[in-house]
Amino acid sequence: MSNKAVEPAQTAARDRAAGTPADAGDAGYSKDLKARHVNMIAIGGAIGTGLLLGAGGRLHNAGPALALAYLVCGVFAFFVVRALGELVLYRPSSGSFVSYAREFLGEKGAYVAGWMYFLNWSTTGIADITAIALYTHYWSMFTSVPQWVLALIALAVVLTVNLISVKIFGEMEFWFAIIKVATIVGFMLISIFLLATQHKVGGHTPGMSVITGSGGVFPHGVMPVVLVMQGVIFAYAALELVGVAAGETAEPEKVVPRAVNSIMWRVGLFYVGSVVLLALLLPGSVYSADESPFVTVLSKIGVPAAGDVMNLVVLTAAMSSLNSGLYSTGRILRSMAMAGSAPKFTARMNRSQVPYGGILLTCAVCVLGVGLNYLMPSQAFEIVLNVASLGIISTWVIIMLCHMLFVRRARAGLVTRPNFRLRFSPVTEIATIVFLLVCLGMMWNDPEVGRKTLLLIPVLAVMLVAGWFAVRRQVSRNTERELSRMSPDAE
Repeated sequence: MSNKAVEPAQTAARDRAAGTPADAGDAGYSKDLKARHVNMIAIGGAIGTGLLLGAGGRLHNAGPALALAYLVCGVFAFFVVRALGELVLYRPSSGSFVSYAREFLGEKGAYVAGWMYFLNWSTTGIADITAIALYTHYWSMFTSVPQWVLALIALAVVLTVNLISVKIFGEMEFWFAIIKVATIVGFMLISIFLLATQHKVGGHTPGMSVITGSGGVFPHGVMPVVLVMQGVIFAYAALELVGVAAGETAEPEKVVPRAVNSIMWRVGLFYVGSVVLLALLLPGSVYSADESPFVTVLSKIGVPAAGDVMNLVVLTAAMSSLNSGLYSTGRILRSMAMAGSAPKFTARMNRSQVPYGGILLTCAVCVLGVGLNYLMPSQAFEIVLNVASLGIISTWVIIMLCHMLFVRRARAGLVTRPNFRLRFSPVTEIATIVFLLVCLGMMWNDPEVGRKTLLLIPVLAVMLVAGWFAVRRQVSRNTERELSRMSPDAE
């Protein structure tokens, strides 16, 4: 093992013994997030518009087998979060996977991880404010208000919440998640009642006969189910927020394992359970991408204001996503700024111990999204959502690479693994990385948007390389300063 590989592990161990952060970007944060906040941030990340809105179009294309696609993607998403959870217990950090990339992949790895994650959330933020504006237009009283104005108002509200304190952010996420969970639980109870009483839904008697009478579990064959996975995997984006939030909780060793383990049964219950119930109530052909599948069912049984209620819920989900994006990129950019690979001002914190510099930078990109809403209101959502997919795939791949190298060092006796572990390393990590890259590759089957998105990869690579050459001297200076500060000989 080279000295370069040994040094970060020794440094981290020495820092923990001295009671100082192993990552300079972790200093100065409050520990105001409670267990209920982190638990709901985890579930809020797992439940979003991917289920509440996106499941309709996917059910139409893949049929009841969509439940299988959600299950398979959910298992791999769980592997990612479990790997991240183990790294968090090894060393909690608000820099999360960027901090781990710095330790196990070096500064170049941290630089790529951080900026790709920033790309993910800044573009997701544009998608979110676009979605909020579109959902608000659902109500006639807002139709006369331009889409870009509504997008700007939404951004201003969430920015204000994020800048006040992490506790306010945690409370906002807690209640956003409660609304989403209550909606899905309520729908599932209604669905179970309809099944038990055999109450007709849109002229169909609910039960297995709906599936068998509409072409079975795979009405269009296996291939549509395989292809739909490239969209399903992105429904789980934001699960990695647990790792970022752990840096601002007082007892990560208790909170994180509970939050991570609960993700699996929640995925099974909410995603797979909801899709199975939807498939038992109506044929897949009845659902569409233009309407929430929950609204489709509720409107078929004559529930008044079903569309209004669900529109409010998906609006909440988009606000929650925007809230989380500003929160996480603020912390990630601060970790990078302390290392020299992000602008200096993104390291700044306000009196409430909130890294406002990074939050404002993400917000600035979202303002560009307001401009996109002004110029191309009908195409803004699709454009940015596909660019965000590149960011989340690269983030998850980097998490698995970091975990694989962490386990390798643990086996060499350089670090100690916590009891909370991802099993069967390195097979689990390699299988997950392959699966994620295959999902990315399947975007080529969509010539309109997916293929163009993949063609952006070389452009992003050139931008990352150019950016690295611009910051490498500053990174080198900051690294030398940190090493001298951490040296046992330093005063």
